[in-house]
Amino acid sequence: MFQLLLNATPSLQEKLLASSLGMVLVLILRLMTIRLVNAQIDDPRLRYNWRKSISYGSIVISLILVVGPWLPTISNLSTFLGITTAGLTVALKEPIVDFVGWIFLLWRQPFQVGDRIEIGDHSGDVIDLRMFQFTLMEIGNWVGADQSTGRVIHVPNSKVFQDAIANYSKGFQYIWNEIPVLITFESNWEKAKSILTTIANEHTEQLSEVAQKRVEQAAKKYLIFYSKLTPIVYTSVHESGVLLTTRYLCEPRRRRSTEQEKWEAILKAFAKEKDIQFAYPTQRFYAAPQTALKSSAGIGPDVVRFS
Repeated sequence: MFQLLLNATPSLQEKLLASSLGMVLVLILRLMTIRLVNAQIDDPRLRYNWRKSISYGSIVISLILVVGPWLPTISNLSTFLGITTAGLTVALKEPIVDFVGWIFLLWRQPFQVGDRIEIGDHSGDVIDLRMFQFTLMEIGNWVGADQSTGRVIHVPNSKVFQDAIANYSKGFQYIWNEIPVLITFESNWEKAKSILTTIANEHTEQLSEVAQKRVEQAAKKYLIFYSKLTPIVYTSVHESGVLLTTRYLCEPRRRRSTEQEKWEAILKAFAKEKDIQFAYPTQRFYAAPQTALKSSAGIGPDVVRFS
């Protein structure tokens, strides 16, 4: 390579030298700027955004410094770019779609770093966004209540064009969670419903006021309308008993903790009530009266029917 550089024409040597010096200069400035950002900014989210902006800016400047000196030597730039673009489109289809997906994510911003999303079969918190892929800290899967699994998932940016995206953090910024409580038919279901309503309102009254303001803000951008944001308990009948379902608002990352708080309060409250019992799958046996058994043809007095 050095022999080729020495034997090259002065014009070619100048261009190679200019491109090399440009790359080195940009690399040094990038490292110095990132080190300054790490030292001056304490907020992790703001520091991350600055580092990403610096990285993207350095890439653009590097391309200008490296390609710039060579452009004047191309006699027919439009033809060259057309042939090059066609070749790259065929050979690098997937990376190009990923790159376009990255542009879409920066422009439309269906989600940002820090948001909790669900895309395709994957759910998690967005922890990184790059030119060809974004990274999720996975939630759910074998872990219940939207808690982290500890796995990091790298998803191609092209997925934003192929799968629907559910964003937990945009717009309304809250989710509805439900706690089903099944009690026996013999229980005092009205008292149980009153207890569940009281427990639901203890921790979510203030949250509902904040959520109402968030809904008003989101309504300016999206068609979001809720007539009732306070907790509510619905009543229905199942084959094993009376089902009382508590529906309440919670922050996406506090789904399990809020559910635990309410379940502990429910267990303590129901333990004090003798006329409220939890229901579970059971079997009931019915024995026909002895007189009916004797009158039935072919059935002896010791045979019992079950239903």
